[in-house]
Amino acid sequence: MSHVRSTSEPSPLRLSRQEMALVGVTMIWGATFLIVHLAMRSCGPLFFVAVRFLAAGGVSLLVFHRAMRALTLTECGAGAAIGASIFLGYSLQTYGLQSITSSQSAFITAMYVPMVPLLQWVVLRRLPHLMSWLGIGLAFVGLILLAGPDAGTGAFNGGEIATLLGTVAIASEIILISRFATQVDSRRVTVVQLVVAGVLALTAMPLDGESLPRFSWIWAASAGGLGVASALIQLTMNWAQKAVSPTRATVIYAGEPVWAGILGRIAGERLPPLALAGALFIIAGVIVGEWRPRRQVADTASGQ
Repeated sequence: MSHVRSTSEPSPLRLSRQEMALVGVTMIWGATFLIVHLAMRSCGPLFFVAVRFLAAGGVSLLVFHRAMRALTLTECGAGAAIGASIFLGYSLQTYGLQSITSSQSAFITAMYVPMVPLLQWVVLRRLPHLMSWLGIGLAFVGLILLAGPDAGTGAFNGGEIATLLGTVAIASEIILISRFATQVDSRRVTVVQLVVAGVLALTAMPLDGESLPRFSWIWAASAGGLGVASALIQLTMNWAQKAVSPTRATVIYAGEPVWAGILGRIAGERLPPLALAGALFIIAGVIVGEWRPRRQVADTASGQ
């Protein structure tokens, strides 16, 4: 899959309006971890994901119902594939938030950034750069240090394992969005993927033995609010990634655990010293993995 790009790469410090939009949704995304963590006290993970994304799909459908008349088979397929990735990623992440803090979840989730080059290698046949391998190594060390109350021992609990598996699905979502971004209408594919994610979560509830919870304004307000936020986030990602490369997008998304960590600390969460060091290693892995020496970037551009 090749993307049409301008001959000059944008400056790392100069953001386009698409990149600014991604920064905005990243801040919103970072706030969702604490909200979900609190909501898990009153309902199950699959139910919450189902309500969240069905609400998001409903809002998107109301806004874009006229555009849906031109829905194509390609958009249905793309939306279904992206929706399945969303379902897996957010269900596993939400499950993990029952037993780990929002800060831990956010930093483990940030592992999808170094995972993206690996998936691009497998799916798009793009060999990861040397700096990507260094970033992957740093992030992996950080993940080990972040392993719960026994940080540094490598002992992962169920919540951390589920979150890490969800991270693979989220990385897949990024790749799929970039794969189909130039072939589909952002509005229509957003509606499809949100509805598919919600329906899959609802269908999985009886398979997992999860029952309907008692009504609570906590999960109702949280799921409804995050539903609107999810619609905004997915629509913005689909629109912005038409012009923003997958690697540049993931660098922007890497700010999500920072915002989540700030909010988690305000809420009283405290990471032990080694776990905090692990969080810093992950952020360093994200930055190193996407950094390219100026000379090498110039050489690459001249060789195109």
